[in-house]
Amino acid sequence: MNTGAFFTKVRTYTDLSAEAEQAWSSLLRPRSYGKDEIFIRAGDVPTSCAFVVDGLLCQHYVGHEGDLIIKYFFPENRIAASVSATLLGEPSLFTITAIEDSNVLEYDFAAFKALVGDFPDIAAFYIRYMERHWIIEKEPGEIAFRHDDAMQRYVDFIRREPDLHKRLKQHHIAAWLGITPESLSRLRRTIAMTRPDRR
Repeated sequence: MNTGAFFTKVRTYTDLSAEAEQAWSSLLRPRSYGKDEIFIRAGDVPTSCAFVVDGLLCQHYVGHEGDLIIKYFFPENRIAASVSATLLGEPSLFTITAIEDSNVLEYDFAAFKALVGDFPDIAAFYIRYMERHWIIEKEPGEIAFRHDDAMQRYVDFIRREPDLHKRLKQHHIAAWLGITPESLSRLRRTIAMTRPDRR
């Protein structure tokens, strides 16, 4: 599998030296996941990260009432990982599953952290990626989940991720919003009724 897309994306965060790219490239392992195949299983101690070349993964868990709750989506050009569990070497609280046929580039996290210590440019990528995706993006979402109703969260999601919204099945969106598919259908009807072209 070509690693070009991977390093093109990495360079949107920081420049990489040829030596750093070669060292990181040596860790990358291409792998394919079929739809519904598990990358990380809840209860296992994860050791790998996966850059999504094409396809779509999601991080999820089972709620108190046995319902599926989706915490995060990983489309193309994102790195799928159970971050806290991988950092701490503890069992993951979440499962990460391919919800489309997906091709990824996996790498061992411990080996990658060794490169972070050896290459300042890889360290710069690590810091900027974590800041953007696990702090800057996640905190507003967590606040919105506590304070905004499902309609507002859904409208914001459509505005922020229009292409991803078109790819997702209704039950995946409902599981991310924390509502039933029937409730999502009602939200969609309400949005359709209030569109300017329906007036």
